[in-house]
Amino acid sequence: MGTFERYLSVWVGICIIAGVILGNLFPHLFEQIASLEFAHVNFVVAVLIWVMIYPMMVQIDFSSIKDVGKKPKGLLLTLVINWLVKPFTMALLGWLFFKGIFADWVDPQTANEYIAGMILLGVAPCTAMVFVWSQLTKGDPNYTLVQVSLNDIIMIFAFAPIAGFLLGVTDIAVPWSTLLLSVVLYVVIPLVAGVVTRKKVDKQNDHSQLDRLLSTLKPWSMIGLLATVVLLFGFQAETLLSQPEVIGLIAIPLLIQTYGIFAIAYLWAKKMKLPHNIAAPACMIGTSNFFELAVAVAISLFGLHSGAALATVVGVLVEVPVMLSLVWFANRTRHWFGEH
Repeated sequence: MGTFERYLSVWVGICIIAGVILGNLFPHLFEQIASLEFAHVNFVVAVLIWVMIYPMMVQIDFSSIKDVGKKPKGLLLTLVINWLVKPFTMALLGWLFFKGIFADWVDPQTANEYIAGMILLGVAPCTAMVFVWSQLTKGDPNYTLVQVSLNDIIMIFAFAPIAGFLLGVTDIAVPWSTLLLSVVLYVVIPLVAGVVTRKKVDKQNDHSQLDRLLSTLKPWSMIGLLATVVLLFGFQAETLLSQPEVIGLIAIPLLIQTYGIFAIAYLWAKKMKLPHNIAAPACMIGTSNFFELAVAVAISLFGLHSGAALATVVGVLVEVPVMLSLVWFANRTRHWFGEH
């Protein structure tokens, strides 16, 4: 893990502050950027999201899925957590906090948007940063690749139905055409582009040219992420300055969700007697989020200035330091799995 990635939460924090300052100094500039959209998809943000996601998709080697049947328990763990547990606990926590505990502090429409943003985070399992968490916990890299590849395939078909169902259950209007368009734009197209790129670049199957390409693309992925954060917080600058407590309100249920899901997955992995190098990455995948996708879909569905977009960006701020603390915990408890 490089120095830049290690302090990603610091850079995100700096970009949040920069976004708020710039949004207040140059509100008209951000209004002009916000107006550059078609079918609720902002062109500038879409480009930045693609810059983020494309390098992640190039990393995925779908040929590794042929090895899925060799160690099914770890796959079962991450798939159940990602698709049958996490989306629903996230929706429940969002409803509990913003329709119950925080109801007197947030107006109903904004509360709905915060819940929607949390749901979109919960339905999007992590794709890229998992490789970092796996490396830091000495996980099996090939098995992690299989887990991520399988989740990406499932996401193509499951993201929109589950998100639509949960958004509907929480009484939020679901523009299905926009939701499906977002899946095509931010999952299917980058995924196909990544597969095609990998096939063309890695013809010799020695990964040398592929590794060079990924090392070139990697900084752009981070630049895309940080630029998106600046834009999103610039769009939300007025709200944040008038209501700075909002970040704390959103962060509380997100923290409970993240630590809670990890606890469920980790204890289950121990009970299943998984080896630590499979258990730790499986739990990291089940705990972390594909926040790039969540941000893009929140913007497409609810708009750049929405509470949903803000909630997904707070997810970015919360996730990195929390996941680093879970990496520390996983490494300190390696002996739980009979390893030292």
